Amino acid sequence: MPHDLVLKTMNTVHRSILKVSGGKLGSTAGKLPVLELITTGRKSGQQRATMLISPLQEDDTIVIVASRGGDDHNPAWFLNLKDTPEVTVKWKGGEPQTMTATEATVEERERMWPIVTEKYTNYATYQKKTERKIPLVLLTPA
Repeated sequence: MPHDLVLKTMNTVHRSILKVSGGKLGSTAGKLPVLELITTGRKSGQQRATMLISPLQEDDTIVIVASRGGDDHNPAWFLNLKDTPEVTVKWKGGEPQTMTATEATVEERERMWPIVTEKYTNYATYQKKTERKIPLVLLTPA
């Protein structure tokens, strides 16, 4: 997994490309839609933004994956939304939307995980690298 500074730099560059291109570039990664997730820092209380892909959408629910490349610990954004589940999502060039983030239940994850890994096979590889169960997060309109 890349160092945190590398990840932050990649996120900043990605957001800049989206902004400069008016959303024409960087809104997908391969065939998967990209979103900007804005959480509230659990320690700082500051807004924290992360670029993520969504391998699955069901009705008005957007599914994201807290993989961190298969690291043995969850990403900071996941820890942030566990403390403050109200998040902001910038998605498909639309206006920022307030959403509620919840971790998928065991049953939801069992149903969704095969779909997620079929659309983005790296997630299956990441799961093999770690003993933690990689969480799926459901984003629903607030």
